[in-house]
Parts: sequence; structure tokens; C-alpha cells
Amino acid sequence: MGLRILEIGLVLVLVGMLSGGVAAQSSCNRVMMGMVPCLNYVTGNSSNPSSPCCSQLPSVVQTRPQCLCSVLNGSGVVLGLTVNRTFALALPGACNV
Repeated sequence: MGLRILEIGLVLVLVGMLSGGVAAQSSCNRVMMGMVPCLNYVTGNSSNPSSPCCSQLPSVVQTRPQCLCSVLNGSGVVLGLTVNRTFALALPGACNV
């Protein structure tokens, strides 16, 4: 049950990261929903990205890199969770992408 609550919270964080008035950000919502498994890593709650995270990352890097940039270029604090920019930037290397 606790894990499910964490997953729901992470989904809300991801949606919050991408919610805004800009149409480009809106188009990233669907793409970034698939990146929810990466949130534990980019928030510093895990020392390694999960397999599902690394499975999704290559596709996003190839097809929608601007969505990743929008997350990195934000304030770094989303709904009370801080995205660790160092971990976020290290994600491709950690996933061998």
C-alpha cells in the first residue's frame, strides 16, 4: 500500500512538473508519464535507476528530448519534491543511453 501511494504521488509530481500554459509542455505530459519509474532516481531516493526507467529513456531521448529539457530547466522543486539536477543529468549515463 505504501508503495502504491508513493507511485501515485510521483505521478502527481510528474504531472505538476509538466503542467503549464505552454502547448509544448502539454504535449510532453504523455511522454513523461512513461518516465515515472525514473523519479526515485532523479529525486535522489535511489542510487540506481530502475530497469523500467532505463527501458523508457532511449525512446524519449530520441523522439522527445525537449521534454527532458523542460524538466531540467524548471525550478527543481515540484510539489515539494526536489529533482536532483546532478542525478537527472547522470541518468543517460546510468542507463547506458
